This record gives sequence, structure tokens and C-alpha cells, in this order.
Amino acid sequence: QVAPILTPAYPSMNSTMSVSRQTLQIMHEEFCRGYEIVHQLWKQHEEDASSPLDWKELFRPSDFFIAYPYYMSLCIVGPSQADAQAWVGFVESRLRKLVSDMLGRSLPLSKIQLWPKKIEACIADRSSLLTLGQRRNSVTYMVGFQVDKLRMRGTQLNIELQMNHFRNFELSRFQPLITGMDILVKTFTCKNLPAICFEMYEGGKQGAMKRRRMLRNEDPKRQERRRLRRLAELRAKMEKIQKRKAEGKAATETEEVEGGDKKRKRSDSDLQGEGEEDDGDKQGVTVGDQAPIKKEDFKDVEGDTEVDGMQEDEALLENALDTIQDIETGERKTREDAEADRKKLLSGELLVESAYVPSDDEDVGYTGDGARTTFLVKPNRQAPTYKDIRSLPLQEEEAELLRKAGYTVVSDAETETKVIGGNMPTPFRSNEKAEEDQERLSKKLKTNIVFRTKFDIVELDAAGFVIDKGDEDFQPSKSWTGRKAGFEFKLGERGLGYYRTGKKVVVPSNTAY
Repeated sequence: QVAPILTPAYPSMNSTMSVSRQTLQIMHEEFCRGYEIVHQLWKQHEEDASSPLDWKELFRPSDFFIAYPYYMSLCIVGPSQADAQAWVGFVESRLRKLVSDMLGRSLPLSKIQLWPKKIEACIADRSSLLTLGQRRNSVTYMVGFQVDKLRMRGTQLNIELQMNHFRNFELSRFQPLITGMDILVKTFTCKNLPAICFEMYEGGKQGAMKRRRMLRNEDPKRQERRRLRRLAELRAKMEKIQKRKAEGKAATETEEVEGGDKKRKRSDSDLQGEGEEDDGDKQGVTVGDQAPIKKEDFKDVEGDTEVDGMQEDEALLENALDTIQDIETGERKTREDAEADRKKLLSGELLVESAYVPSDDEDVGYTGDGARTTFLVKPNRQAPTYKDIRSLPLQEEEAELLRKAGYTVVSDAETETKVIGGNMPTPFRSNEKAEEDQERLSKKLKTNIVFRTKFDIVELDAAGFVIDKGDEDFQPSKSWTGRKAGFEFKLGERGLGYYRTGKKVVVPSNTAY
């Protein structure tokens, strides 16, 4: 009892016993709408008492057929006019339980409303097997509903369970229940409703659709959503523009930084020469193929004429780090490039772990566990260049140096025992094992699998259900193909087709899943 209105006479009773939460919501909305219209007319009368009042808006037809996004038709059919009259009256008295109790409570609906006026027409699916008498003796009730998206799970709303419960527990009480009495359900969207539903509106269905668009555009919630959507689009465009500007700025800065890094490159011999003589002469230092760079180019902001030794070490470390990072990007390099990188590493250009520069008279070694890690090489030793992509034979000490620097040593079959990992034979180069496996597979006998249990072979349709091929008591058929002795054409438990007269319908086990 959601809207208790008690009678003044004894005994007191609730006169609104049949009001549910769904109908109370609709009544409250209509009361508020009527109050707003009358209040506006009263204000207009206070401003100008001589002007006539327009009451058309208050008595305008209901917006039921344009207020909901989804609709459902309940077509009540009967075999004859007399039977249909009694059957329709009984079903009308139970529609309140179907709409408010079964559909309104069990489904994720924010609003549902039953149109109280019946339509003298058969609004049912064309595939329904109805006789001409059933189509003539039928009435239709319309139900509008709105889905609650917050409670909705999935994309489909199934009402088959509620309709079966309504038929089995409510409509089965009617006596006598004659064959041909049934209730058919069909769903529509607002735009797909039949034209007979819009006869009460001016201009018919076209005029009703115009008013629906006007009401939707005036909705403040819809206007706010459209405003937020446009604002989000503008923000996305601004972010794209700012991202492009940032990328362009970053690319420019990267080019400037790369240009500055090229100017700061130095070789080991140049750095040693700078440490021995500092006479202030104007001799230049050559970096690669670039033009000579004089010491005056390295003047800082304070006007110093020399480049600090720490800055030169940092420049060398950054250069080596950039070189190794370029190699670690995963790009495949040829053996010529690998040999060139190895020479640079051996000459001391790619040292990253320490800024210590070895002298020419030191041998390959390690300074100790407690000291800093420094790789010392012999600059006079040069390994020959191999252009074979498959192999790059190295001595053990050079291979160990490259392995600690993060490089992968690749060897060929001849030098597998002289390099790192060469004592492990590669399985893909063993031809004897492959030949043995091939002979063993060729000697296998062909076998056949025989099942002791006989399985039924079924055919599935597009929806994944088993197609019933029929048997002695049932012959499936999509349409009437003529009379058959001992059979009757109908829609039964096994689908549409010919059923044996007087035989109980038994669904085969292979089609029951």
C-alpha cells in the first residue's frame, strides 16, 4: 500500500489498494504537470485579468506514444466473438498484475505504464499462426517502458519467463479455457509503432514525431549532455593541438641537443694533448669529419678561456651512453657495423662504466674487486675484419670484453670450441639425429580409430540449436503442404510441422539440448 487514502465511513478501508509504485510515479508526474500549467495561467491572469486564458495545454492528449523509447503490445485473441468477449474481460482484470507485479518488479525498468484504452485491432507478429476468426475477434493493449541502464546487464531484455508465469498461474484459471484463446506479445520502438496508435494526435504519426523531437530538444538533461559532449570534443582537439606543438618543440630541442653533442666529441689523443700542453695557442681539435674546433669555442658564460676537465669527461660519457643506447634499441646491425663498434670499444670511445682513460703501455686486466671497473686494452692490436655474416671469430680476452660490455658474440661451426658458449653443440646442425627421427616416423604403422558406442550425428542451425529431422510421429515443415492421413499440421513442442493424431508428443533426447 504505497498511496493509502482511507474512507471516512466505518470501517475505514484503503480506497487506493490497487495503486502500485509504477502507477504512483505516473500519477505524481501528472499532478506536477497539471500544477505547473495552472500556476502559469494564474500568473498570467494576475498580470492581465482581461486577457482570455488558454486551457488547451491542460487538456491536450497524452504523450504516451511519444514519451517512451520502447513499447510492447499485448494482443488478446479468441476463437469466436462470444468467447473472445469473456476471455478479453478476464485478461483485462489480470493485466495489472502482469505490468506492476511481474514486469515492474523483476525487470530493470525505471518506468513502465499501461495504456488503459484498448485498440480494436490485431497488432501481432505476422509469423503468428492465427486463424481469420482469431484476427477478427482480438483487441490490443499497449505498454510503454523505459530501461534502467544502471541496473541493466547485457544488451537484451528477456520477458519470456514472466509471460509464461502469467499464462500458467493467472490465465489458466479461466473456465472454460477453449483452444484458440491466447495472448500474443510483440515489441516496438517509438518510430516503429503502427499508425493506428497516433490517430488522437494532430497530423497523425508525422505530427507526433515532430512534437517528440521538440520535447527531446527542450529536455534540460539532454541539453546538458550535448553541452558536455561538445566540450569533451573541444578538449580533445585542444589536447591534440598541444601535443603536436609539444612534439615539434621536443623535436627542435632534440636537434639542437644532437648538434651540441656532435661539437663536444673528442678523441683520446686530443684529450691527452690538451692535458700535456696548455700554452694558450690556437691549435684546433678535429672530431670525425667535422671542421677543427678551437678552444675559444668552449668559452662559458663567465668568460673562461678553457673547458673544465670534468665537462670534457661528462661529454665523453654522454657520447658513449648515446652510442650504447642506440645499439640497445633492437635494430639488427651488419657484421661490418659490429666490427666498427668493437674497434671503437677497444680504442676507448665506448667506455661507459668509468671516465678513466688508459695509457698506451697498459695491458688487458681488471684493477681489483674493491677498485673501480676499468677495461684496459692494447691499442696496437687490431683484429682482422670478417665480412661473413654468420661468424665473427675473436680471441678469448676480446670476447670476454665484449660480453661484459653487453654485446652478444656470434661464432661459426669451425670456431665453436674457441669462443664463449662454443662447447655447447647446436641441435639444428646435427644431421644424424634428424635422419634417425625421419626413419622412425616413416616406420610407424597407420592406425584407425573405431568407436564401440554409436553416436548420433546432429545438425545445428545458425543459432546453435539442434535441427529436428523428424521421425514416425513428427514431420517438420515450414508451411502447409497439404493433408496427410493420420497427421495434423500445427505448432507444437517440436516446432512447426505434421504431428501424428492422438499420439503424445515426445521430444527426442538428441534434440533436447
